[in-house]
Amino acid sequence: MASHRKSRTPGTRVAGIRTPALATAALTSVALLSQTANAAPSDDGRPSLEEVEKKVDDLYRQAESATEKYNAAKEKTAKQRKRVDTLLDDVAERTQKLNEAREELGTFAAAQYRTGAGVPDTATFLLADSPQDFFDRSQLMDRMTGRQKEAVDDYVTQQSATMEKRREATESLRTLTESQGDLKAAKATVQKKLADARELLSELTAEEKARLAAIEKKKQEEAARKAAELARQQAEQQRAQEEEEARQESGAPDASGTTESTGSTAPPASSADSSYAAKAEKALAFARAQIGKPYVWGATGPGSYDCSGLTQAAWKAAGVTLPRTTYDQVDAGTTVPVSQAQPGDLVFFYDDVTHVGIYIGNGKMIHAPKPGTYVREESVYYDGESSIHSVVRPA
Repeated sequence: MASHRKSRTPGTRVAGIRTPALATAALTSVALLSQTANAAPSDDGRPSLEEVEKKVDDLYRQAESATEKYNAAKEKTAKQRKRVDTLLDDVAERTQKLNEAREELGTFAAAQYRTGAGVPDTATFLLADSPQDFFDRSQLMDRMTGRQKEAVDDYVTQQSATMEKRREATESLRTLTESQGDLKAAKATVQKKLADARELLSELTAEEKARLAAIEKKKQEEAARKAAELARQQAEQQRAQEEEEARQESGAPDASGTTESTGSTAPPASSADSSYAAKAEKALAFARAQIGKPYVWGATGPGSYDCSGLTQAAWKAAGVTLPRTTYDQVDAGTTVPVSQAQPGDLVFFYDDVTHVGIYIGNGKMIHAPKPGTYVREESVYYDGESSIHSVVRPA
């Protein structure tokens, strides 16, 4: 799918991974924080509230980005491990067949030894450095019996196939080791960022935490106002569409005085729209049932979720398979304007596409926000209008 990602004006928003506990989803904008008494550095050398907010916000953004990289590495590792297991099983099976072919050749060699046969056909073959060496050095193939030739052919075939599978298995094991290394590194990065953020928050005084909570409340109120405005716009668009459909059905003239023919009518909704709405309803029902479950990075349910794990599970309940990460989910459908978002659509956030929620209508979504929080309903403007990257219709 062609990319329709919106450009962002640098400096229009603070990085957006939210923080846990009292310093919740925003630890908000620098503009608001600068109005507080703690905006300036303290005399004791401690960082200002503004500095703490920015550091924590950056750490949580980095943690969420690392989480999506962890998810991708985990998925890649699982697929690679499955491939390695399949190849090793194949190698074992082919090795068994190779041994059986070798035993048959040994039988011919033993028989030649017992009878004192002068043609060292199979004995020479078995003692050669490789089957090809045997053929290169001798002209005895035409003196072998039919059964001997069949045994040699089978041995050569099995040996070649076994060696090829062993090479494939060795390469896959190397790739698996690399994937496991990437997985380990991503996990360590997430844990380090979260630990650093928790340490910074733990150093805040009760008064500072209260100030941040008050700022967050104001931000939530503003997000709710924007959500209500979006809901109003969408309702107006819906009414206009319904009026146009009714006009077409009745054959009434439009604003320009043009009258549609009686036989030219438009259905209230296309079959594709109806099908999507039915699937979206199932996805939303699943998402609503997860409200209150904790955010855990890397989790895909059923007891906990990260953001992309929740959207993937929700749409799976509707029979639609989504990729694991936000980076891939953003390309798994049709991009639509925010003003045309429908229930079930995926709403992606930030320039690096590291967060996602599922739209429920009226300017709200269900999402798994961040460590320390729970799956919940929230305005799509929870981190400001500029944080929205795109809206994608996945089915």
